[in-house]
Amino acid sequence: MSLLILVIPSLTICTLFYLYYKFITIPSKIQHHFRQQGIRGPNYNPFTGNSGELQRLLVTADDKPLSKLESLNNDQVLRNVLPHYYFWSKVYGEQFLYWFGNKPRLAVANPDMIKEILLNTSGSFRKARVNPLVKGLFGEGIVYLEGDQWAVHRKITSQAFNMERVKELVPEIVASAKSLLDEIEVKITDENFVELDVYKEFNNLSADVISRTAFGSNFEEGKGIFELQDQLVRIASDAINSVYFPGFKYMPTKKNRLSWDLQRATKEMIIKIIEKNNKTNENPKALLSLLTTPYKTKGNVEKRLSLEEIIDECKTFYFAGKESTANLLTWAFILLGWNQEWQTRAREEVVRVCGHDELPSVEHLANFKMINMILNEALRLYPAAPISLRETTNNVKIGGLQIPAKTQLFIAMAAIHYDPKIWGDDAKLFNPMRFIEPKKHLATYFPFGLGPRICVGQNLAIVEAKIVLAMIVRKYNFVVSPSYVHAPVQVLTVCPKYGAPMILRRVSS
Repeated sequence: MSLLILVIPSLTICTLFYLYYKFITIPSKIQHHFRQQGIRGPNYNPFTGNSGELQRLLVTADDKPLSKLESLNNDQVLRNVLPHYYFWSKVYGEQFLYWFGNKPRLAVANPDMIKEILLNTSGSFRKARVNPLVKGLFGEGIVYLEGDQWAVHRKITSQAFNMERVKELVPEIVASAKSLLDEIEVKITDENFVELDVYKEFNNLSADVISRTAFGSNFEEGKGIFELQDQLVRIASDAINSVYFPGFKYMPTKKNRLSWDLQRATKEMIIKIIEKNNKTNENPKALLSLLTTPYKTKGNVEKRLSLEEIIDECKTFYFAGKESTANLLTWAFILLGWNQEWQTRAREEVVRVCGHDELPSVEHLANFKMINMILNEALRLYPAAPISLRETTNNVKIGGLQIPAKTQLFIAMAAIHYDPKIWGDDAKLFNPMRFIEPKKHLATYFPFGLGPRICVGQNLAIVEAKIVLAMIVRKYNFVVSPSYVHAPVQVLTVCPKYGAPMILRRVSS
């Protein structure tokens, strides 16, 4: 008993010293280290860092829809999507240090530094660890894997989405787009127009395309998975901006229980699709078939991905395959609805390349130059994923800065995409002509990322968007509906908070 009396106070004192060192001493040293190099930022608050202010800025920005004039003439889009970067960069400069809990985050908006970080030729950078609750949506798929495991998954998935494979998928993309056109025709009124929420329509369309091309099914078969993922997205979006306390993911809170139920139901649905694919294996080049096929290791040993690994990759591609293209098409249509002259140019190009009736084919894709420029500009103004997070694996020097190990690097892609020093005084305006020549610096335009971890599905996203835009713009003129509320918001990806109602009219022949 007397021994316990001595031990317990000693343990308490040791614990307090440990907590003080971890949450006070180390952050103070890191903050001082950066301030000596001229990097400032909001003051560190013990335990929570600056996450409270970050949450407040996100909520405040989310409550402020924009007018068309605002979105066309200033940087309010950046304010809505990355409010903490928008406000703190005005106070502390383009590069500043802030705190996510007790983790230091260095905001980076220098193209040379970004290029070095994302190309990662030194091996000094890795994906930053995220709140484990986010992984309920993606699992341990290619998004979060590292090292040899990542290399295996990357090699397998790249086979499903290389350009030659994507070209083979063009007829299926055209078929999905034609189904959408048929549905629009049915809804056209006697007054020759229809009002549609194109965000919803494009989500359904891209869901159908990824289901057909990657999983050998269709939207109806995958509909349940997409609906479950929509709910998981909301949980993941809250989690990604919240400080995680160790062990919290195991606590039976209301949100955790909901997440567990959604994950369990998603897993069961994906297993059914895997089992169906194993029986039929109609398309051996499809992603799901490639994931279930044995692969050779460096030592020429044959191995297979585990069922859990396959399920996690399916989760990733069901989500990313739908979101990336749906968002790109939505923002492109909103921008063209506001900029009728560019819509006319796109229509004229499609008629010139495909005539009035011919469906787009692989041969036509390279000739859609105006459409390609329009999509590039839409991605510049509304990149699906406006930030990247990396973490230093060791002490490293970049851009003249000495950066300690385990510092998170907040790469503000959206800030680069709106920088007038890079894009000119009209950087906030829609002007596809800026893409008539490719950008020389890799890290001034990187909507799908950069380096070895560049988005594996970008070929499919761009080809799909080209085809859908070409097929719709040739047949319909469209304007943004008066009921549209411009409120871009980041919910993992940048999407319109209130949808995208547009009015479509048949083009006179």
